[in-house]
Amino acid sequence: MTGRPIDIPIRAESGGEPVSHGNALPLLHEVRHALERLLAAGDETVIDLRSIPMGPGDEARLEAELGTGEINARLETAIGPSVVMETRFPGVWLITHYNSEDQILSRFIEVTEVPAILRSQSEDIREGIDALSEQLQQQANE
Repeated sequence: MTGRPIDIPIRAESGGEPVSHGNALPLLHEVRHALERLLAAGDETVIDLRSIPMGPGDEARLEAELGTGEINARLETAIGPSVVMETRFPGVWLITHYNSEDQILSRFIEVTEVPAILRSQSEDIREGIDALSEQLQQQANE
């Protein structure tokens, strides 16, 4: 080894269409079947989009096909925000969790009447009852 730099050819590629793995259409079929199960038996479905090999073209097509509905909620959590978006298909929700630097941590399609992240937990409801009872007791004592 002589310590001289080695010329390594590097080719940068840019532009062109986003890569697609062809997963958007099968996912849409799965969503349709999940909607049928939800309606017929109340079965909820969660599809982890990060566990499926998807190129930017797949994700963009999936989002375009799902569209947006009437509900869009942003939740602020300790690790970062979460966005819950109803799609144009009732019962189909796109859930995206971000870290504090706004990088996507996880992304799901939930086929359900109400996404789990928006449901009140039993412990929280119990705490709410206790807090309201205490508030009413304080007002009664005034």
